[in-house]
Amino acid sequence: MWVATDDSPPAPHIDPATLATTVWEGASIPAPTIDYNPKVGSRQATVVGFATWIWTTNNTPSRVQIQATAGSTSVTVTAASTRLDLSAPDSEVDCTGFGIPWTQSNDHLGTNCMIMFTRSSAHLQDSVTPLDASISYTASWTSTTGQAGTLNPLTTTTTTTTIPVAEIQTLNTRPTKQP
Repeated sequence: MWVATDDSPPAPHIDPATLATTVWEGASIPAPTIDYNPKVGSRQATVVGFATWIWTTNNTPSRVQIQATAGSTSVTVTAASTRLDLSAPDSEVDCTGFGIPWTQSNDHLGTNCMIMFTRSSAHLQDSVTPLDASISYTASWTSTTGQAGTLNPLTTTTTTTTIPVAEIQTLNTRPTKQP
């Protein structure tokens, strides 16, 4: 391209889809943090056979926006969380959402994310159960050129939290006759 000495070269054309893909490939979404209830005793253990509420904390982003500009083209990439997956040994998972924090006042509402442990964690390393939590994100983009689209692949962030799982045992005795 030839440009006269007293003219400025034109701004380079940056394809917004390419810019959005580059932004998405370089994105760093924090791993999820989760909490749970009940927490019994000094070890903060949950209990075998009890529905344990699980939820993502405020440190876990449900939506992330990243903006970038190259030349005269700007893009905004928006990643939105779509699901929370849980996995732990000796457990049954029922999680269709991101959970809600357990409090006495919302106990009657129930939760959309819980796990029930079928065995104590005594047989596991450090006597705790590793709970893997993964959040999947989809991403879309918009640009100052008016173009927009979706980005692949789906991105997943994962973390492992350890939860002590205790057993409650009772002793049943036959009543004696009182004289």
